[in-house]
Amino acid sequence: RKGTGFGLWYSGDGGHHLCCSIPLSSLIKTSGLKLRFCTNETQATREKFVKKLQGMGFDISVDEVTAPAPAACRILKERSLRPHLLVHNDLVPEFAEIDKANPNCVVIGDAAENFTYANLNEAFRVLIGMEKPVLISLGRGRYYKETDGLKLDVGAYMKALEYACDVQAEVVGKPAKMFFESALAEMGVPPQQAIMIGDDIVNDVGGAQRCGMRALQVRTGKYRPCDENHPHVKPDAYVNNLAEAVDIILQQL
Repeated sequence: RKGTGFGLWYSGDGGHHLCCSIPLSSLIKTSGLKLRFCTNETQATREKFVKKLQGMGFDISVDEVTAPAPAACRILKERSLRPHLLVHNDLVPEFAEIDKANPNCVVIGDAAENFTYANLNEAFRVLIGMEKPVLISLGRGRYYKETDGLKLDVGAYMKALEYACDVQAEVVGKPAKMFFESALAEMGVPPQQAIMIGDDIVNDVGGAQRCGMRALQVRTGKYRPCDENHPHVKPDAYVNNLAEAVDIILQQL
C-alpha cells in the first residue's frame, strides 16, 4: 500500500552506497552499508509509519526516515510561513509546532478522503486571496497502489490548485532534488556513491538520477510494463524485486 514505497540508502567503507524501496534492512545493515528510508508517505507521522513497519519485521528507526512533512516544517519555520493545511488527519501532528493562525500559504499532502470539493475550494480561496500565493506540496505523485487498486495521489490535486490560482507549487517530497539532497546530506554520502531502488519511474528513478545518483527500478508495486518505454527516464537497470537488487549489489562489494 502507499507508505511502503520508501528508500534505503546504504554506504560502506568500500565506497558503495545504495538507496531502495522495500525491506531487507537487516541484511543491508549487517553488510556494513548505510541506509536511508525515503518516503513520500503523507498519510501518517513518521512515528506511526515506523511503528507499522517495525510490526512487519522491518529494522527501522525514526531517524532513518526522510519524509516530506518534516522537510516542509523546516521551510515554514525558515520563511515564517503560516500554513493552511490540506493534509490527512493523521499527518496533522507533524505540524504541531507550526503557527497556523492567519495563513499566508497552503500546504497540500495526500489528504485522501479530505480531498472534498469544499476542502479544495477552501484551499483555493486562501491562495487566490494572496498577492503572491505560496503553495507547498508534499509530493507530486500521480497515483499510488492500494490493495483495492490504483488511487489518485496528491499531484492531481496540486495541479488543480496550480491551474486555478496560476501558481507554481514548491514540491518538497520526491522527486524534488532538495528531498534527495537532504537524505544524502543526513548520511554524509555523495550522490555518485548512492543508488536508488524504487518502483516509481518518475519520483524514485528520475528524481534520483537528476541528483547524480544511479537508480534501479523494481518490477513490483506500482511498476507497469509501459514504464520501460518512458520517453525521458531510463533506469540504470531493472530488477524483478528488491531481494534481487540487494543480492546483486552485495555480490559486488
